[in-house]
Amino acid sequence: MNLQESNILRTLLNEPFVNQRILAETSGHSLGIVNRSLRSLIEKGYLNEVAQLTEKARAEIKEKAPHNAIILAAGFGMRMVPINLSTPKALLEVNGEKLIDRLIRQLKEVGVNDITVVVGFMKESFEYLIDEYGVELVVNEEYAVKNNLHSLALVADRIYNTYIIPCDIWCDNNPFDSTELYSWYMVSDLIEEESNVRVTRKVELAVTSEKDAGNAMIGITYLLKPEAAVVREKLKVMDTEKYADRFWEETLYAKDRMIVRARVVKSTDVVEINTYEQLRNLDCDSNQLQSDAIKTIANAFQCNEDDVTNISVLKKGMTNRSFLFSTKGEKYIMRIPGEGTDQLINREQEAEVFRALSGLGLCDDPVYINPENGYKITKFLDGVRVCDTDNVGELRKCMKLLSNFHKMKLSVSHTFDIFGQIEFYESLWDGKPSMYRDYSHTKENVLSLREYIERTRTDWCLTHIDAVPDNFLFYDTPDGEALQLTDWEYAGMQDPHVDIAMFCIYSLYNKRQVDKLINIYFEESRQECTTEIRAKIYCYIAICGLLWSNWCEFKSHLGVEFGEYSLRQYRYAKDYYKNAMELMESVN
Repeated sequence: MNLQESNILRTLLNEPFVNQRILAETSGHSLGIVNRSLRSLIEKGYLNEVAQLTEKARAEIKEKAPHNAIILAAGFGMRMVPINLSTPKALLEVNGEKLIDRLIRQLKEVGVNDITVVVGFMKESFEYLIDEYGVELVVNEEYAVKNNLHSLALVADRIYNTYIIPCDIWCDNNPFDSTELYSWYMVSDLIEEESNVRVTRKVELAVTSEKDAGNAMIGITYLLKPEAAVVREKLKVMDTEKYADRFWEETLYAKDRMIVRARVVKSTDVVEINTYEQLRNLDCDSNQLQSDAIKTIANAFQCNEDDVTNISVLKKGMTNRSFLFSTKGEKYIMRIPGEGTDQLINREQEAEVFRALSGLGLCDDPVYINPENGYKITKFLDGVRVCDTDNVGELRKCMKLLSNFHKMKLSVSHTFDIFGQIEFYESLWDGKPSMYRDYSHTKENVLSLREYIERTRTDWCLTHIDAVPDNFLFYDTPDGEALQLTDWEYAGMQDPHVDIAMFCIYSLYNKRQVDKLINIYFEESRQECTTEIRAKIYCYIAICGLLWSNWCEFKSHLGVEFGEYSLRQYRYAKDYYKNAMELMESVN
């Protein structure tokens, strides 16, 4: 049974046959297709001579009927800034109804009552669905580090005659049906550059090239048993770290085609809500549009909230969530502190640092900063790129800026106590032991370096602390390329050589690269790097490695993982303790 025949048969199930012309109007097919399909369905035994469904047709309809549904609702919804910090996408309201409530209601309207919801971010917010609708919740504990391929893999054994549904879809009309005769994937008639597929004349979904646009991918899918078996097998193979960032739709591809047909809908009937502005365009009165961040922007610029446009998420940072926006013809970036940040950073101290830096050209002075909640607005820089840690020319420019900053000998009223912070981050583990078996021994070794540091310590000054390559920003100006240092959250009084150590460990440098960077810094600062100073910097690398390892363990308890970075920081603590001890012995 081909696609047109399936549609004709389903139409006849709901509307008794009168004549070909009425059937054409009802089904949306041409008269020629209707006539050919009727003849074929009669020949195949699905219809009798008067175009009534046979027992064979009814048996096949029953066999292919929807059995269950899986709603994927685990993700953080990064693109929904600034409202994703308080509301999962599935619980956004449109016209007074939550997205997930509407999807569940539409499923139940067509008799699909076996519904599984895979949750993760703010999973407790979905608990009411159990009592309200009788759904089952499955928790994706790794939602912060794995995409929805892993979410679906958790419930792979439930996929047969199944609707698979993203949680961020609003459907004007019910997209589900009690009768489904083939597997399909939903796309819209809207053409967009981000899409990976296009609908062919045979209503197949062909993979697009990188330069070609395709049909907007909605994501609602129906899988019959044959295609479901393929997807289950691929999920079993692909649910690994290698595919942690992948979407489950990758299991649908076979060479240059999807293994399912296209279900094309009008872009006005089905809307995927990925951004704050999409929600605002769909329902300007939605309760979820109430955002402190947007209100802050409107107050700072004395404009209406509707004047805040072109909102888009920036790369997720290790500490904060930031987004780009436009207002009054200019682009800005707003920083929103991330999970647990209030325990890590003193915003009053950060504001003091910016007062000390004001007008010195080291960074853009904030347009707005709130010492209470950490909200910060800065002007957007054109053509921004971060330091290439393998480019010697760029390293020289960065180290020159860093050494010039240190030579200013700026001061603030607070210090950054590295040893105190090591203990502080450890205290945030709430009594849980370290993930590393030899942590106590490693910590003891690292703390023993303190005596040497205090003997050879350089005079303290305002130090960046987080002077890592990603915080050195090259950007375009009318006069050419410029460079500034951003993210001063941890800045305080400290030995300036700590900044060199921080750059090295964030760059994941080996020992040869570490020594090379140390040489570049002192060449650009026109100072001598004695063996004693180099040994001290090795000590700082070990100490700061343990510091950020402890920080990573704290963030891990919050569900935020940093992969190799976390492991390498702990290795710096161990390896550079040894390197420092060897160099100190040579000095002696």
